[in-house]
Amino acid sequence: MSNLEASPSSNNPGAQPTPPHNPDRAGLRPGRLGAGAIIFFVVAAVAPMAALVGASPIVFSAQGPTAPMVYLLAALLFAVFSVGYVAMSRHITNAGGFVAYIARGLGCRVATASAALAILFYGTLQAALWSQFSVFAQSLLAGKLGVNIPRWVILFGTLIVVTGLVVKGVDLSLKVLGILVALEIGAFVVLDTAIISGGGASGNSLTAFSPAGLFGPGLGVAFLFAFACFTGFEATVVFSEEAKQPRRTIPRAVYGSIGFIGGFYALSAWALGNAAGSDSVQAAAAADPAGFVFAIAEREVGPWLSAVMEILVVSSFIAMLIGFQNMFARYVFALGRAHVLPSRLGDASPRSGSPTAAALSVSALLAVILAGFELAGADPISVTFSWLLSLGTVALIAILIATSVAIVTFFIRTRLEQNPWVTIVGPVLAIAGFGCVAYLAITNYDVLLGGQGGIAKWLLVLIPVLAVAGYLWAIVRPGIDYEAELV
Repeated sequence: MSNLEASPSSNNPGAQPTPPHNPDRAGLRPGRLGAGAIIFFVVAAVAPMAALVGASPIVFSAQGPTAPMVYLLAALLFAVFSVGYVAMSRHITNAGGFVAYIARGLGCRVATASAALAILFYGTLQAALWSQFSVFAQSLLAGKLGVNIPRWVILFGTLIVVTGLVVKGVDLSLKVLGILVALEIGAFVVLDTAIISGGGASGNSLTAFSPAGLFGPGLGVAFLFAFACFTGFEATVVFSEEAKQPRRTIPRAVYGSIGFIGGFYALSAWALGNAAGSDSVQAAAAADPAGFVFAIAEREVGPWLSAVMEILVVSSFIAMLIGFQNMFARYVFALGRAHVLPSRLGDASPRSGSPTAAALSVSALLAVILAGFELAGADPISVTFSWLLSLGTVALIAILIATSVAIVTFFIRTRLEQNPWVTIVGPVLAIAGFGCVAYLAITNYDVLLGGQGGIAKWLLVLIPVLAVAGYLWAIVRPGIDYEAELV
């Protein structure tokens, strides 16, 4: 249920009269998720195992031994953003995520422009991750079990299974996530403990946390990849309607997830850097990025942990995809309820409380995107993954900037909070920070694309095109109301 404080006509320029709500329609079930459950979804969506195995070698190769501080810097940016975001969450409870915040601060039309970018972000990011997952899964099955299954069968077969979990309800998803996330975190706890207790090549050196080594030529690229490891952060808002006591649960989930993710990445990166050696970690990560973490695990603990971690990378992807699929489905549900999308998508299952129609539509969209790339013969990593991940990352940055601006304008207009750090300073610093990230993303776009530019750069045009299309849609579409409540 939405919990908003003003009518759309008073605060949302461009809003149209809303059709009467159908009291027989079912909504998401409130009071089901505590702070720990929401943190689980966030952690699952950021996939710590896959992120550390896949991204940390890039961060090390760009930044060297001070890579752990880059993760802490990314966590700090999200913490600063959360100052105003958490304050605003006390006045808004809506599965529409950041779009609901933008609607309250900047109006219906800007929110609908942002909704188009949110669909672009979730669609491209998930399609990219599905493509990468299929490669890892096929390699694992062929290498470890000797089973050769066509990659497209793994891809679309797993998509059907994950869709079924989302449709069955959040409780089942949580049980599966709990097991998968615990296993991947547990593997790194074993590795980190072994390195710290054994000292690694550099002992337990604190060189990684020397500020003098932070501001080098590779900081921009390293920070961009560390930033991408926090992309599941929005789950703290998307699940707010299903939270227990949202005004208490959401702040706890926000700061708990930032603290855990930032701390976990920094600690693990510190251990990995010491294991490889402060003087040689940059070269080692650049020489063999795919095997960097596995080689350390085999050397520090044994071949068994390296083998287990190879398996857990695939399960980490599955956990991430379950988390994102649940988030995207609730986003589409909220947009259907707000009459941005067909209202049928704003229905939830009376039995499970899950957004069934939205979940099925999300899966259909992903299937179409992935099938298009497959039929075109695109390489699943260098094309499908790289192109779509890069585009989705820039779209997310644009949404975060718009949300930060909306927070400032919301509090200036409503005066609901009086602390200037919360209402002005924190959000303005977040705008500046995310603006820097946007600059880094655009200027280093070839790096995001793995060194290939060409036609992939032109996909960035979709961001302004879709934003304008969303803005115009809010003008011509009657009844858009981000404050819609089901009774």
